[in-house]
Amino acid sequence: MDNKTYLIIGGTGGIGQAMVQQLVTATANEQDDNNRIQVFATYHRSVPDFEADNLYWLQMDVSDESSIKQAADDIKQQSTHLDWVINCVGLLHTESAQPEKALRQVETDFFLQNMQINALAGLLIAKHIRPLLAKAERSADKPAIFATISARVGSISDNQLGGWYSYRMSKAALNMGMKNLSIEWARSLKDVCIVVMQPGTVNTQLSAPFQGNVADGQLFSPAYSAECLLEVLSGMSADKSGSFIDWAGESIPW
Repeated sequence: MDNKTYLIIGGTGGIGQAMVQQLVTATANEQDDNNRIQVFATYHRSVPDFEADNLYWLQMDVSDESSIKQAADDIKQQSTHLDWVINCVGLLHTESAQPEKALRQVETDFFLQNMQINALAGLLIAKHIRPLLAKAERSADKPAIFATISARVGSISDNQLGGWYSYRMSKAALNMGMKNLSIEWARSLKDVCIVVMQPGTVNTQLSAPFQGNVADGQLFSPAYSAECLLEVLSGMSADKSGSFIDWAGESIPW
């Protein structure tokens, strides 16, 4: 993790917060004047009370492109580049809407909200963060990373149960967007690895209403999931860009 600058988008959510804590803790004792490690993290509304010398909080609303651009501009005031960007923001349910079990439950506003947060946001983040990734020191073996948390239910070929129209479709759209991005950047931005990741079923607010159906031993803590995802990312190379993998590094069919 030496000499890296990280951006965790959604740093107040379950997985994002665990990643921030692990990155800050792991690097806190490794820094000196010539080896400065920075961790940027975003929040939506309230500034978190978690602080560290090498942690910088930024406000970002991923549904607002101007907010994404402003966060990128703020990073440029403090760092010349980003080595890793991990988007942990996702939407499965709201206070007033749950995943659809049947077609009759599909509703326009909730569907579009899923698409905005789960699919479009990743592209807009990439659009405005690209100049910072372009300035990272990178190689085929040690690429810059642009990772996004996806979901196994976004796999079309793995879909055996149906339902969850908005969530499944938005995650499938996310996957296609990141695959497209990996092809474009392979031509125009060398040695950047684009990866979408399935974190397992994690004990967070997002999964809370649906944990009753999770098999014993398959509900992960945010800390465990974050540790696994960071470990997998640390082993990625540029030729793996465009991958859809799980928390254990295993490929998931599109």
